[in-house]
Amino acid sequence: MVLKDKKNSKKNNISFIDEKSSDGFIKIDKARGLKILNQMLTTRQIDVKAMNLLRQGKTFFHVGASGHEAIQLAVAEHLDAKKDWIFPYYRDLALSIALGITPHDYFLQSFAKSEDKASGARQLPSHFGSKVFNIPAQSSPTGTQFLQAVGTALAADRTGSDGISYVSSGEGTTSQGEFHEAVNWASREKLPVLFVIQNNKYAISVHVGFQSGGAEHSVAEMMSGYENLLRIKVDGTDFFASSAAAKQAVEYIRSGKGPALIEADVVRLVSHSSSDDQKKYRDHDELEAEKKKDPIELFSAYLIKNEIFSEEEINQLKDDIHKSIDAVVEEAAKENDPDIKDSSTFVYDESGLKESLEYEKNLPSGSKIVMVDAINHALREEMSRNDKMYIFGEDIADDKGGVFTATRGLSTTFGDKRVFNSPLAEASIAGVAAGMALTGLKPVVEIQFGDYIWPAFMQYKNEIATYRYRSNNAWSTPVVTRVAVGGYIHGGLYHSQNIESIFAHIPGLYIAYPSNAADAKGLLKTAIRINDPVIFCEHKGLYRQSYAMSPEPDENYLIPFGKAKIVREGDDLTVVTYGATVWDAVNAAKKLETEGYSVEIIDIRTIIPLDEEAIYKSVKKTGKVVVIHEDTLTAGFGAEIAAKIADNCFRFLDGPVKRIAAKDCHIPYHPALEKDILPSRELILRGIKELLEY
Repeated sequence: MVLKDKKNSKKNNISFIDEKSSDGFIKIDKARGLKILNQMLTTRQIDVKAMNLLRQGKTFFHVGASGHEAIQLAVAEHLDAKKDWIFPYYRDLALSIALGITPHDYFLQSFAKSEDKASGARQLPSHFGSKVFNIPAQSSPTGTQFLQAVGTALAADRTGSDGISYVSSGEGTTSQGEFHEAVNWASREKLPVLFVIQNNKYAISVHVGFQSGGAEHSVAEMMSGYENLLRIKVDGTDFFASSAAAKQAVEYIRSGKGPALIEADVVRLVSHSSSDDQKKYRDHDELEAEKKKDPIELFSAYLIKNEIFSEEEINQLKDDIHKSIDAVVEEAAKENDPDIKDSSTFVYDESGLKESLEYEKNLPSGSKIVMVDAINHALREEMSRNDKMYIFGEDIADDKGGVFTATRGLSTTFGDKRVFNSPLAEASIAGVAAGMALTGLKPVVEIQFGDYIWPAFMQYKNEIATYRYRSNNAWSTPVVTRVAVGGYIHGGLYHSQNIESIFAHIPGLYIAYPSNAADAKGLLKTAIRINDPVIFCEHKGLYRQSYAMSPEPDENYLIPFGKAKIVREGDDLTVVTYGATVWDAVNAAKKLETEGYSVEIIDIRTIIPLDEEAIYKSVKKTGKVVVIHEDTLTAGFGAEIAAKIADNCFRFLDGPVKRIAAKDCHIPYHPALEKDILPSRELILRGIKELLEY
């Protein structure tokens, strides 16, 4: 196989595989030829059979791999599923078959059977997953897998593993920002990642000419600015050229030089998916021309020309595989359908771990401490306790130690391999953390401000929160995300947001929101020890407030999620709140006490799970309730609390369920304007008294 640099190209480090020179230079024996041809034909017949089943109304969805087989099988020969990490995309059927996924496995998922090893009937067909073959359960969003592959590669780098991470997509997905973030991180740190872009020229119906900004619409050319990245352009329909490309790329990666990117030009011989008809946007001549590049026909022609197989032998193999797939389908169709009672299992960890922890041991008795220092101490203690814990985020390493100094001293103490700065990219932080968590490490990351968490929302909503559920408990990503939230610090417009109500809408995430130093330390340590992902909200206005200080708990103090705290007992009215408004409610209760009113205050401490029992018990006692939070009134989490109270305590109420929150407005910079938008102490006092007098 001849590798050559493109003539007259000023861009460095890109190899072009000359497929024309492959015939005669690469020899293949009958055993290898049979193996590759068998896998190609099996993949193709699965495509054919899956579409037939769908037309018969026996299944619901299919994504074809026809035309992509050669590059996938060539790469698979150079991967080791025992130590490498595999992040395929939905068209990677041939690669998955080569690595060990069976046709039976595929059709179990296609029929949505309970025995489906990838997801237990929870995920679409062609969404591969296997604990045995190191294939984390695949999701549907395009491009989210790239950063996770960087995360598993970073884990390999940090722990000394010699595995690499394979990750693939079509060319359309390279328009996603997370693809570029992944290449950036991997290239900068020389991480062992193999990016394989299967360029079939169409992102559903949109031609690559309207997608890629690279020269000649080439993804490999577009990546020219990244150092340490080996770039290879190859005809992905030619198995031999693809094999040479894969060999070169994997050897480069395993030698420690950095990541590699293979752009494989392939053909899409079927529509994008079963819900698409490519004849609507591709002309007949183009489709006919692509059939001439069918990798199976090209490979078969080589085998026949070189007298490795006869045409009759190949036809017999096709017939045998056809019958074999028919038998597999018949067998898979007989397997069990999932039980409805299991439809909502494994949203969270059900192992019993969090229930087995010893909570609230040795009540806080140390010197008084501010909240930010309590958080710092919790991180320090857990880092000492758990050598699989890693901390990263923007500006978190010394000498900065975080914008609010919450991570001060940690990189000095534990080294820059375990505590380190991330790129200024929130999606990168979340996606890489997810990948690290898949390997069994414990990433505890920092998002500098809640206002800037939104680029990472896809990773939280569709990846981190769903991994356990969509894999039927095979995979989990217990990432802890610390994030500074809240106003009252004159940080408007973009340093004052609360985010808890948005994340509370996502099954699979826990959310903590402490109001004081002791709770912050106890809840954070619990978050780090359990096996579920946690959004840990830290109100920046409380970091150094004297009224949020408390005696410091010891290193064994844990607070259970879902257990509220009665901050102040009372009989006339219940206040349900959390975060900074806890202290505003306390201030109001003290003033109202002088007027003869008794107000009970409940600090829920965790948004998800919510201690409904404590809330209902208090409301039944007092008969009146005010729900207070700092977020906007409309669709704030207080609305959910109020609805639950109305559903469960209506007959015990002596007045309406009242909510006090911020105005439905962005938070401005000027102190007077900010005070007018956020719930002030005066507003809270007045609102509580109005309900008391109702």
